Amino acid sequence: MAEEVILLDFWPSMFGMRTRIALEEKNVKFDYREQDLWNKSPILLEMNPVHKKIPVLIHNGKPVCESLIQMEYIDEVWPSKTPLLPSDPYQRAQAKFWGDFIDKKVYGSARLIWGAKGEEHEAGKKEFIEILKTLESELGDKTYFGGETFGYVDIALIGFYSWFEAYEKFGNFSIEAECPKLIAWAKRCVKRESVAKSLPGSEKITKFVPELKEKLGIE
Repeated sequence: MAEEVILLDFWPSMFGMRTRIALEEKNVKFDYREQDLWNKSPILLEMNPVHKKIPVLIHNGKPVCESLIQMEYIDEVWPSKTPLLPSDPYQRAQAKFWGDFIDKKVYGSARLIWGAKGEEHEAGKKEFIEILKTLESELGDKTYFGGETFGYVDIALIGFYSWFEAYEKFGNFSIEAECPKLIAWAKRCVKRESVAKSLPGSEKITKFVPELKEKLGIE
């Protein structure tokens, strides 16, 4: 029986980009179904009744929710291809730690750059830069977060890169001036076919942000 893999996603989602990249890395064919988050489809509500959010990975009719969990699932279900997580238990734990750090820290502060004003906006920008510097310190002089191997932590973070231009525009700062090694890492990542296919253009994201603000009622 042929495997059925469906991804419910929304094109600007840096979380959905993770799942797309992971599937591309494993050469898994999937049916991409774009979702309208302001008019949620019956399949999205059925497959993710708890959070009602994208991305949702549906494998042979069974849903897997949350992007980091989806990455682990993809790695376990299709193990013969490029591994996303290290086999060493300690290195694996470290990779999961940084994936969790990215999940808990990056989005919240970045959202304040385009979605807040005044002190809150400035605090978000400051925190965002500090978080990126922490990640740059962890990267060090390595090619990727896992050393020479592109993997879990790289995939967890790289989707945000497509939003960097928008953050810079709305925050009036240069990420490259603050974190040159991180930008060099991102440019290496986007040379990979899996990443290039999965990330929308920065200009498209920057044009989308005012539309998003309007939909969210942010002035």
